[in-house]
Amino acid sequence: MTLDCLERICDATSVDELWELYTTTMADYGFDRIMYGFTRFKTATSLGDILDSLVLTNHDPEYVEDYVSKGLYYHAPMLRWSLENTGSCSWSWLAERGAEDGFTDSERKVVALNRENQIKAGYTISFRSSTIRTKGAVALAAKIGMTQDDVDKIWEKHGQEISVISNVAHLKIISLPYSSSRKSLTKRQREVLEWVGDGKTMQDIALLMGLTVATVEKHLRLAREALDVETTAQAVLKASFQNQIFVVEA
Repeated sequence: MTLDCLERICDATSVDELWELYTTTMADYGFDRIMYGFTRFKTATSLGDILDSLVLTNHDPEYVEDYVSKGLYYHAPMLRWSLENTGSCSWSWLAERGAEDGFTDSERKVVALNRENQIKAGYTISFRSSTIRTKGAVALAAKIGMTQDDVDKIWEKHGQEISVISNVAHLKIISLPYSSSRKSLTKRQREVLEWVGDGKTMQDIALLMGLTVATVEKHLRLAREALDVETTAQAVLKASFQNQIFVVEA
């Protein structure tokens, strides 16, 4: 099962295809509600704008609205753990921390929200970062009715498989084109950004693409709007981070 799953993950050509495969595989292990997050804009004091992060989840939309859109995720104890650690962690750590140190008011709100949504048992995997600005992690919530003891027994038997599959899925996800705003660049917008990234002037790009300078500038303006940035340099950087330029189309 593991090798077959890894092969299919490696062959995936889109984030949507990979996410469907990953969530189905994790459900077979007992984890049917998943929250994955990745950012390239982390600083010492911030995870960056959530709109610049890639968030994938199959949780209930109402829960996602409260947890992500309203910013509660930033105070989640397990997210804090993932920022300070690499590897996997049983959610039994929550009970241990609650008993020893207690939670802040903001952390208690997250814990209460999770309990209300029957998110009580699971594991968190924090992926190794390649730069100081990147961070990725996934929270695997067990099926309703399962206890943390049940989950820990699953992890004792299959934890290495789950960790390997999750890490390969993570590395594959961040290699595929994606748009955090779900507003992808058009072919023309990608092309003009690629030429800018190559150091070409507006006149050079117009000649190479058989367009007028005004049309090239229009494509750049629309690319900046799609990527929600102010400058063309920022657009090239963000599009590169999201693997939207200099990529082989499927």
